Amino acid sequence: MSITLTENAAKHVQNFLTKRGKGVGLRLGVRTSGCSGMAYKLEFADAADTTDLQFNSHGVTVLVDPQSLPYIDGMELDYTREGLNEGFKFNNPNVKDACGCGESFKV
Repeated sequence: MSITLTENAAKHVQNFLTKRGKGVGLRLGVRTSGCSGMAYKLEFADAADTTDLQFNSHGVTVLVDPQSLPYIDGMELDYTREGLNEGFKFNNPNVKDACGCGESFKV
């Protein structure tokens, strides 16, 4: 079981946490949403919950709730810039189908 960040994503998270002046890492999970059924939730975490699973990638702690892990196990989170757009890219090997807008997925 693992969640990893690319080096580029880790640098982005570390820079953001430094600018915030607080935080222990990145919280990653899923929620029911969209036309394909599930969507990612991503937020900066100020503290770990007692039930969180913790992964470390390139010096960044990634916190995942146990209910979300089966849907995102093995995922790599990247941070990309394409033209004027930039943001996180979810490389999830569990995805069987995704909606056309890219906001939701199905496993």
